Amino acid sequence: MRHDAFERAAGSFIGRLVRRHRGGERAAIQALVLGWLSVILHPLYFVLFTWVFPQPYESPAVRLVGTAIGVAGIAVVRYRTRWCQRYVALALTFLLPFFGSYMFMMNGATGAWAQCLTVMLVGLFHFPTGLALRCYVTGTALACLCVTLQGKGGVILTQAVLQQLPVHWMIIALLGLARFSRIALEHEKMAGLGEGLGAVAHEMRTPLASMDANVRGLTRMLQALPAGQPEDVRDAMSRVQYEVRHMNHLIDLFLLSANAVRRRHEPFETVSMADAVQAVLRRYPFTGPEQSGTVAVEVRGNFRFAGQHELTVVILLNLLRNALKAIHRAGKGRVRIVVDGNRRTPRLLFIDTACGIAARRLPLIFQRFYAYPAHNGTGIGLALCRQIMRAWNAEIRCISREHAYSIFVLEFPVQRSTPPSGDS
Repeated sequence: MRHDAFERAAGSFIGRLVRRHRGGERAAIQALVLGWLSVILHPLYFVLFTWVFPQPYESPAVRLVGTAIGVAGIAVVRYRTRWCQRYVALALTFLLPFFGSYMFMMNGATGAWAQCLTVMLVGLFHFPTGLALRCYVTGTALACLCVTLQGKGGVILTQAVLQQLPVHWMIIALLGLARFSRIALEHEKMAGLGEGLGAVAHEMRTPLASMDANVRGLTRMLQALPAGQPEDVRDAMSRVQYEVRHMNHLIDLFLLSANAVRRRHEPFETVSMADAVQAVLRRYPFTGPEQSGTVAVEVRGNFRFAGQHELTVVILLNLLRNALKAIHRAGKGRVRIVVDGNRRTPRLLFIDTACGIAARRLPLIFQRFYAYPAHNGTGIGLALCRQIMRAWNAEIRCISREHAYSIFVLEFPVQRSTPPSGDS
């Protein structure tokens, strides 16, 4: 119980920090965590390794640079995701392989720094393997260069240093294998969910078609009666037929999402955002005029981008479905879709004023298989949206206030200018 309480408190704290900045974007979270760790750990370990457990070598200047990089990480999360991604690569290179290797060699390969370097390497390879490998090679090479320039290059070829290499390679191999296995399992689970959704959707077609045929037959039989078809019976038959059409529309959405999980996401056509929004509003199975009336569209300026029209529809359908579910749970709210192509970075805003998202949950909503409430779906919708957007070099993030609103911001690379109107 104490462990769960600690996790909730930590998640809430991190959630508040992230919400204050970039609303759960992965690069922003990484930059924020790296920044705070640097700001806290560099001064702390300077004190520990200078006075408590003195080491042969310590560098206030290098520690100061590490702390400054941490401050930069806390600041950079206020800016575009591209800057956060560049910061993460730079910070990982300096803070883990460079700093650890440099201090390890400058201290003559002491046991304490050998263990520190191992821990840093484990932390590094929890990041994407390609990025971690680039940072490891670059940081280690720069550390060797700096040690050589300071006249201590001889330590590089000592047995105490060289014997660490097989340990590092084993850690890299094991963590890489674990990461690849986890990714393979995720892909297998995604494919299974997609196939399952498709199979269930197809199986539902048969009873729905039979129900629709029976309703039409009953309607014709009742119309043939001498007294005609009673008003209440006609209304009931109309409602049944409407529900059948509604369910068929929902099946179409399930099939669309299931196919999107399995298809390639790379852009191969130019998509008009205004056209995609209108296509979504035409295809969504609203329960009636009252629900469709809660959705408003504002086109401040249409724009085009490199993507896929059908996958754009998948993204917008997921966002619209989530927003309408939130409105249903909250018992209030409206949806506003803003197409804003007049900015330097074209974007689409998807705003709902329903129940919002709790700060502690905001960093989790784009993770695969995360759903809240737990029965609210498979947890692949928003993860799929982000996966598609990243394949198009675009960004999706969320800004939210619990019990008030949620704003999904979709930003796209510039494709070509269009007239500032709703026409496509």
